[in-house]
Amino acid sequence: MSVPARRLPSWIWVTGLTTAAIVGVTALAAQADQGAHPTAAHAAGAKPSASASPHPSASPKKSEPVAVPDGSGTGRRIVYSLAQRRVWLVDTGEAVRRTFAVWPGTVSPAPGRYAVSTTVPSTTGTDGTKVENIVYFTVASGVNIAFSNAQDGSSPQPAAGVKTGGIRMHSADGDAVWAFGTKGTKVSVTK
Repeated sequence: MSVPARRLPSWIWVTGLTTAAIVGVTALAAQADQGAHPTAAHAAGAKPSASASPHPSASPKKSEPVAVPDGSGTGRRIVYSLAQRRVWLVDTGEAVRRTFAVWPGTVSPAPGRYAVSTTVPSTTGTDGTKVENIVYFTVASGVNIAFSNAQDGSSPQPAAGVKTGGIRMHSADGDAVWAFGTKGTKVSVTK
């Protein structure tokens, strides 16, 4: 007569399969650790893009801060460089709180010292563009000069033959100037 085969207890099968699974996962993890490590931008498929704006970008590289122009005064102030087409918000300790590129209108203020005269939440610019965060600081050639941003976020070219004094910026920069440039805040315009 033949002897019946003995069955292994189920706990041995479960232990064996679990051990095999752990070894397999560990081997795959070690193999994955040896491979390439894509960045979050790469994994999301992000690609560098060129600006669609008709204006050249004046943005510096992140590692190269743009210094406040010499001769722009001292203390808490807004500094606007005509040549660099750039604004700095400078606090009382001479630290730059923010700097950004701007798009000037067709009429520019003369270099000098000014102060914020009034602020207006929103209006329509002389070019017909709805603007917000308007911070007025002088008049040049009969045109009010002010910092502002277009409500739709655009930066259109000034209309031909129209005198415009709006110094336009991106919406987030307009919000920053609005919060910083209260009535009486010094404005320094440099060449």
